[in-house]
Amino acid sequence: MGKNKLKKFSDMDTYPHVFQFPFAALQENGFDLKGNWGKQFFKNDNPIVLELGCGKGEYTVGLAKLYPEKNFIGVDVKGARMWSGAKQSLQEGMTNVAFLRTDIELIHYFFAANEVSEIWITFPDPQMKKVRKRLTSTRFMELYRQILTPNGIVHLKSDSNFMFTYTKYMVEANSYPVIRCTDDLYHSDIVDPILSIRTFYEQQWLERGLNIKYIQFVCEPRENLIEPDVEIEYDDYRSFNRGRRSDTSKKKQEDGIIS
Repeated sequence: MGKNKLKKFSDMDTYPHVFQFPFAALQENGFDLKGNWGKQFFKNDNPIVLELGCGKGEYTVGLAKLYPEKNFIGVDVKGARMWSGAKQSLQEGMTNVAFLRTDIELIHYFFAANEVSEIWITFPDPQMKKVRKRLTSTRFMELYRQILTPNGIVHLKSDSNFMFTYTKYMVEANSYPVIRCTDDLYHSDIVDPILSIRTFYEQQWLERGLNIKYIQFVCEPRENLIEPDVEIEYDDYRSFNRGRRSDTSKKKQEDGIIS
């Protein structure tokens, strides 16, 4: 591990709003704030919103600035990325922001039933070959239902047509109410300051000519969830930091779209 990463981890150990909890400690002692985030940490009863796979925390911090009447928690297993948002929110004295370093599969250890009102999933790995690892699969919907309020909302923002299409099929198969949905967010008629927040990588995707997709739906309780059995065309490119199949920019050059 590089010295820079070690320094960031050391920094975050001193941040009062960052929680890095080893799984072994969870199993042995549980997590004291489970069911008590509002009362014990945020000191209010405002709605709690999670950003799963928060990366550098741009959405967590950006949303918290837009909505001081809500509490936001960024969740990611990669602490070196999270450090950026954690440091910014600490320096700016933000009191409605926290960060949790853990695997998303473990969030039910940290939050109680009905404790979370919204979940943001921002630019996840589409996991085209592994259904169970997709953050909008029925496996994860069942996990989210353990912590969401009855009318809890899920937001997906993605550059991946595969992920977006799969999620639409999943939502349709389980009759989840759709609030908003578009396959080209920045050329749609949706006007909302929430959607104006752009992460570092999102801006690069836009510069590569990729459309940003967005769907917002209500994750209502369901007795049994149906996993969609459909064939979806794979993306013909790879998102940043997720390997490589082809280069979108190169393809556009060959097609004469960009010089």
